[in-house]
Amino acid sequence: MVDLVAPLRTGRKKYAIVGTGGRAIFFYTAIARDYAKTSCIVGICDTNQTRMDYANANLAALGHGAVPTFPAADFARMVRETAPDEVIVTTIDRTHNIYIAQALDLGCDVVTEKPMTVDAPRCRAIFDAVDRNPGRRVRVTFNYRYAPHNTKVYELLRSGAIGTVTSVHFEWMLNTSHGADYFRRWHRDKRNSGGLLVHKSTHHFDLVNFWLRTRPQTVYAQGDLKFYGRENAELRGVPPSAMYTRAHGGGEAARSDPFALHLEDHPQLKAMYLDAEHEDAYHRDQSVFGDGISIEDTMNLLVRYRSGAVLTYSLTAYAPWEGFRVSFNGTGGRLEMEVVENSYVNSGGEQAAEGSLERRSIVLRRLFEKPQEIEITEATGAHGGGDTVLLNDLFGEPTTDEYMRAASHVDGALSILTGIAANRSIATGQVVNVDDVLRIP
Repeated sequence: MVDLVAPLRTGRKKYAIVGTGGRAIFFYTAIARDYAKTSCIVGICDTNQTRMDYANANLAALGHGAVPTFPAADFARMVRETAPDEVIVTTIDRTHNIYIAQALDLGCDVVTEKPMTVDAPRCRAIFDAVDRNPGRRVRVTFNYRYAPHNTKVYELLRSGAIGTVTSVHFEWMLNTSHGADYFRRWHRDKRNSGGLLVHKSTHHFDLVNFWLRTRPQTVYAQGDLKFYGRENAELRGVPPSAMYTRAHGGGEAARSDPFALHLEDHPQLKAMYLDAEHEDAYHRDQSVFGDGISIEDTMNLLVRYRSGAVLTYSLTAYAPWEGFRVSFNGTGGRLEMEVVENSYVNSGGEQAAEGSLERRSIVLRRLFEKPQEIEITEATGAHGGGDTVLLNDLFGEPTTDEYMRAASHVDGALSILTGIAANRSIATGQVVNVDDVLRIP
């Protein structure tokens, strides 16, 4: 039994966390290890006591001290009893709006993982909560904005390096390690995540909004499940004897499957999920070629922005490499960036490994001039170095950011509305006006 320690010190900002899965580790580790002088955690909340106990053990090991735990049904009691200044929301996507709205109504600011939520009604509920709580703030943690290479693109475009941007081509590849992982987890059910066009692409659509300083106007999309799922495996000739429901206990079929995730081989995943599933029956290691997958793995979009620029976008979740290419055409030239990321499994080890870089390059091609390789500030850590800068922005001493990278609930909404409109377009085959989905002030 871990002794509870009241981690309070005059002048420190107090945080409560709801949702203690993999992404919560990112936040509470940073607070306990790197920002103990400015921040502390006063309570944690989850549907699963085993996961909360694991989080408390981590906090104790980091020297922070364990904190009170509360079941999800007692979220409001946690806020009243621990009196946090801010609530960090890292639950499954479809429940973000519940905790964001309750936290605001209880007098707290909110830091929420992306995506802010998964559909228009839930998004509207968040805006209503903000409206009835003037002075309260919602921050969405778009760590990719903070990666030095993405910030450099913003700087170049803002400077007019290629004139007025007329079109963007953006191709994102998720490989058969990271990409496959979405098809093992709760994300595979579109009701939970909104699909990858909401859960993952919210990063990418936010970057375009951020880079171009504009909003999406219309969206046309196509999307299919072409690689993962039982039917696709059968079409490729995988015999029924090779099918399994989940890797744990899946026998030889799982042991010989390169896509299988063996939780017992990953101490962190084992502690958070395999050892905790007796409480909620959540299986973190489902077969990516099983039944019950309702999200797409192959997606293509055409987006027009209010600025007049047009985006062509693709997301592939079974690529042989991880990273992206983005190109901007403008009235004065062209800007190209390529980023290759290291492969990883979410929450499968050291957080610094998530999205760390193999290489990156930015090339500026002005009209009638020789191409210019752009120097990029060196970065270390997860998500191209963006996590470190984001965490300092959230929990460190307040500073002025000339790039205005902090994302509000409005930014959170504009990023997911591209994906939500894309889901509607996939379902109807029609071009979707974003304002018809939800009009954002």
